[in-house]
Amino acid sequence: MKKIIAFGGSSSKNSINKQLAVYAANLFQNVDIEVLDLNDYDMPVFSVDREKENGIHPLAQDFYAKIGSADFIVLSLAEHNGAYSSAFKNTLDWASRIDAKTFQQKPMLLLATSPGARGGGSVLDIATKRFPFQGAEVKGSFSLPSFYDNFKDGKITNEILDSDLKYLIAAISL
Repeated sequence: MKKIIAFGGSSSKNSINKQLAVYAANLFQNVDIEVLDLNDYDMPVFSVDREKENGIHPLAQDFYAKIGSADFIVLSLAEHNGAYSSAFKNTLDWASRIDAKTFQQKPMLLLATSPGARGGGSVLDIATKRFPFQGAEVKGSFSLPSFYDNFKDGKITNEILDSDLKYLIAAISL
């Protein structure tokens, strides 16, 4: 059985992006899903001086190993000021010191959502263009606008948006 690693690129305890990632991961058939929480990878802000003094942080090594254990990644990115959240960026910065191809050539579904009408469109655009250079094989991307209007009780309530995501996932073979 294939293993999916699903997580939200946010440190929020009630991350709407983590909720979306978990929902999307559960739409795949016959898979094992492991949900990560970025709060489990809380590290000091990356700097080359810290790395030189202490080496690569053990939590970065753990995160990198988790990515390596996956057959597929479902990642939903929070958008902070038009880019990645600082929690996600810091985790990525630390893990990239192990290997610049942090995502280890893993196939990935990239998602984003926000309370606003653009649904994290800016960060999704950045990641879709950047992640292939960091070893991700981006199989598709999806933005869910206006999270609180379109997601309730653990699922997408807007039938058109839900259908769009399900269609995208059906086109991805694991």
